Amino acid sequence: MSSSPEPATGTVVMKFGGSSVADPDKIKHVAQRLVEARARGVRVVATVSAMGDTTDGLLDLARQVSPQPHPRELDMLLSTGERIACALVAMAVHDLGYEAVSFTGSQAGIITDPVHTKAKIREITPVRVLEALEHGRIVLVAGYQGFSRDTMDVTTLGRGGTDATAVALAAALGAACEIYSDVDGVFTADPRIVPEARKLDRVSYEEMLEMASSGAKVLMLRAVEIARNQDVPIHARSTFSAEPGTWIEGTEGLEQPIVSAVTHSEDEVVFSLRDVPDRPGTAAAIFDAVAAEHVNVDTILQNVVHDAAELSFSVPREDVPATRRALATAQEAIGALQVEEISDLGKVSLVGAGMRSHPGVAAQMFRTLAGEDINLCLISTSPIKVSCLIPRADVERAVRALHAAFHLGEGEEGVSKARVSL
Repeated sequence: MSSSPEPATGTVVMKFGGSSVADPDKIKHVAQRLVEARARGVRVVATVSAMGDTTDGLLDLARQVSPQPHPRELDMLLSTGERIACALVAMAVHDLGYEAVSFTGSQAGIITDPVHTKAKIREITPVRVLEALEHGRIVLVAGYQGFSRDTMDVTTLGRGGTDATAVALAAALGAACEIYSDVDGVFTADPRIVPEARKLDRVSYEEMLEMASSGAKVLMLRAVEIARNQDVPIHARSTFSAEPGTWIEGTEGLEQPIVSAVTHSEDEVVFSLRDVPDRPGTAAAIFDAVAAEHVNVDTILQNVVHDAAELSFSVPREDVPATRRALATAQEAIGALQVEEISDLGKVSLVGAGMRSHPGVAAQMFRTLAGEDINLCLISTSPIKVSCLIPRADVERAVRALHAAFHLGEGEEGVSKARVSL
């Protein structure tokens, strides 16, 4: 398999996360990286997140003023963080002797649907971006935001939305895409939990989609979807190192690793519904209401006992208020339900393209967790992923045990050991 080259296109989109622009010195460092790329003759577009914990601070401020901030006004507020960061980086670039210009999402032509706080990009018409590039300027685009033609309002793309901004811009401009953060790439597990976790040289779009949906925070799920759909290779790498990172691309090899990584999340909330009428249309009514609130449902489990069903499903913690509203709406149509929220759960997942052709991964996963005396609450699978909801207090121990059981810190030797043990 040939290795991925360094970007050789005429244009590169470079995304920098909040930790990369957290203070003035880091902003100057990012400006220096942009100038170095421009000095190599590459046309440079950068999209940056808000500085450090700015977005969290704005959210806290909004909730101090209003327990349930109006979504439109929340977008107006939150979109300012990226605009501030962009302007500051542009100033630093100017001081290094290069021309730069910063744009809001709407000025850059990022058109979204009208859904506030979770908007999706419909199209990009980067007229002003292209004009600035033609004049030799470094272009800064505020991430995480866009503009809805339906409502003429500013919108935001949801947590991690600057990743989506960068990949969508790269697709629109025919550019290379580099995602910079405070980590060196994609690892076999979170290095903060598993110090021996190994950096992966490359990951397929399919595997990265499963990793992102299972808790890996290197890339936003929707950004990976855009990259796969538009065939945009992504180089995930560190802002603070010149070392190569991880390539996310349409990699197809003769033999894929059975398990590439173990991922985790600690923000799962399970809604358990009892006395659900066992008749056609009930589940549709519930999940239509949930979808209308733009809630992302993960695991779903239903059991039927004596003409009544028990239905459980998991959602991210941030979607809990919307889920409560949805269930209240659903009960108006189907009748009263007993609703229980279980909020002390986390999720561990094994992801690997080689699972398709190697049975036994789930069995070994369950044996490993049983050996650690960890109880399984819910299980979900896909062709290349097995996920378990477990007590939140057990998540880190489960990650370490699974990483060791599947020899993920040992490279190709570990892959061979895992194959033998299965």
